[in-house]
Amino acid sequence: MPMTSEHHTETRAQRIAMVALFAALLAAFGMIPKIDLPLGVPITAQTTGVMLAGCMLGARMGFQAMVLFLAAVALGLPLLSGGRGGMGVFFLPSAGYLIAYPMAAAVAGMVMRALAGKHSSPARLAACAFAASVAGGIVVVHAFGVLGLMLLAKLSFVQAAVGTLVFVPGDLVKCALVALIVHTVARGLPDWRFGGRRL
Repeated sequence: MPMTSEHHTETRAQRIAMVALFAALLAAFGMIPKIDLPLGVPITAQTTGVMLAGCMLGARMGFQAMVLFLAAVALGLPLLSGGRGGMGVFFLPSAGYLIAYPMAAAVAGMVMRALAGKHSSPARLAACAFAASVAGGIVVVHAFGVLGLMLLAKLSFVQAAVGTLVFVPGDLVKCALVALIVHTVARGLPDWRFGGRRL
């Protein structure tokens, strides 16, 4: 019994460390300069971290990492691209995209787990990561983003939908980047539990 208890404690500690690590990774992506657009929603690299958290950690831990990140932002830490932070960012036209982070990571994790088999090759895992990133990092993030633009920027659905399309080409590049990272990790660490899958 003591060994079992120690094992569970170590596993829990490892999970907490991974959640904190990916929240920190998302903050690191925020150090890459943003590109401001007239729509009031900047282009940033941080959605790459959202996709990566879901694909690498799975739905639950990816969700937790994003909640931890947003909690730190809400407390005023300047972790968003451009050094932004505080409660005010949740009332800007870009708030929908921001609030989507936890759900986007969760959906990416669920898709990754559903598609990735127990003994998938690195190439297959990369393809799964691309599909999971599209589902979570594009479909979910932009759905929330459009809703935010309608509520906070008072745009019509068509205006918001058309406005958000400008981000999609860049987001597809981010999906490809996540797939490349997953492929590299899969080759170096074949036992990594992508999407929280069982081995």
